[in-house]
Amino acid sequence: MRTAYSVETVRAAERELMARLPEGALMQRAAAGLAAVCARLLPRVYGARVVLLVGSGDNGGDALYAGARLARRGAGVTAVAADPARVHPGGLAALLAAGGRLDPQVPPRADLVVDGLVGIGGRGGLRPAAAALVRGIPAGAAVVAVDLPSGVDADTGEVAGDAVRADVTVTFGAYKPGLLIAPGASRAGVVHLVDIGLEFPGPPEAEALQHADVARLLPEPTESSDKYRRGVVGIVAGSARYPGAAVLAVAGALRGGAGAVRYVGPAAVAEAVLARYPETLIGPGRVQAWVLGPGLGDEGGPDALAKPLSQPVPVLVDADGLRGLDPGALRARTAQTLLTPHAGEAAALLGVAREAVEAGRLQAARRLAARYGATVLLKGSTTVVSSPSGGTVRVNPTGTAWLATAGSGDVLSGLGGSLLASGLSAGDAAAVAAYLHGLAGRRASAGAPALAHGVAQALPAVWRDVGGSPRG
Repeated sequence: MRTAYSVETVRAAERELMARLPEGALMQRAAAGLAAVCARLLPRVYGARVVLLVGSGDNGGDALYAGARLARRGAGVTAVAADPARVHPGGLAALLAAGGRLDPQVPPRADLVVDGLVGIGGRGGLRPAAAALVRGIPAGAAVVAVDLPSGVDADTGEVAGDAVRADVTVTFGAYKPGLLIAPGASRAGVVHLVDIGLEFPGPPEAEALQHADVARLLPEPTESSDKYRRGVVGIVAGSARYPGAAVLAVAGALRGGAGAVRYVGPAAVAEAVLARYPETLIGPGRVQAWVLGPGLGDEGGPDALAKPLSQPVPVLVDADGLRGLDPGALRARTAQTLLTPHAGEAAALLGVAREAVEAGRLQAARRLAARYGATVLLKGSTTVVSSPSGGTVRVNPTGTAWLATAGSGDVLSGLGGSLLASGLSAGDAAAVAAYLHGLAGRRASAGAPALAHGVAQALPAVWRDVGGSPRG
């Protein structure tokens, strides 16, 4: 599990640790870890050209002390300050003593650039001097960000204006939410966590599941299982205009761990479903969870969803089913509800612009969950899962841009509904479905365009891969 903590929590942990350590020891731990990662990125340290972009805060000091370590190993290290009058004095003295130098401009060539301009406390866009240094990073240089890329909001991942695009980010003590959530995550590159001894007694702000975490949640039949004990998921999806949505939702559901899939919809669509998946049950009957909405088109809406929503079983609502939802009615449900909007649908539910949702995915997911009293899986560049009670948000680490294809979301809905029917909570079902769906997207695409049906077909293979991970 990757856990990310807010700036306020990290700062408090730093203060508590610094009170027990000699002055400057924490910064030296950070600098040592940073220097070690930088050294591994260089073909050789001796003779390498290293540029430090430094601000006035502690991460500027981290960069300077790390630069001093590289200079002592023979690297040519040049520091360039956003404000030369406010450079960390101890770090600068260490760099100069090691043979490094302070220059007013970024050199035209470099093998490695270390971004120590703005730390985790930075908010809003970069100031003009810092932005100018970012725009002056030499082409072809590897870029390493200190704690997080400058210009990225550590708590939300939001980017306002110029921001560093790092190849590697070396973060200290804990991941920060902005390193896991787009658009900040796309600026971070490969993230290396350096343990500097911080302790966090409370829950994290965000977490990202890994293989072993998902393996522990996967439903597994026992000797006494039958199709009903494993759960039946009902699918209300598809229409004359969008029959494929029902087929794809069923495709995802059949591969999601439930014992049976029941399709409830137009007869013509049911024929299409049976032609592809003859194991599907057709017509009303008992279910342990519902999937409502994919491809309903104009035939969808409150009337089509009223009966399933009134039943005391978990419900996943997606796509056309999201239109016209009554927040009060959802909050009054006794069973769990899972909403799976993309950014445009989330914007409509919140009454804001789509751009606002895409720029602030964490806040948007939390607002939706609170307003509708439901777990929310906000799809997109970073899929975010938020519970109605608040608390830790789950961020999905898998996926590929090739998943942005017609029908992919229908497969995800069916998969998530099947996991609900098998007994997982809404939060676990959402996180596991997103994780497996992302892995299946990678496998189906292999770096090329993928079809949604190919994503569904790849699910058994990734289930086996993940299920083979340690569970304890």
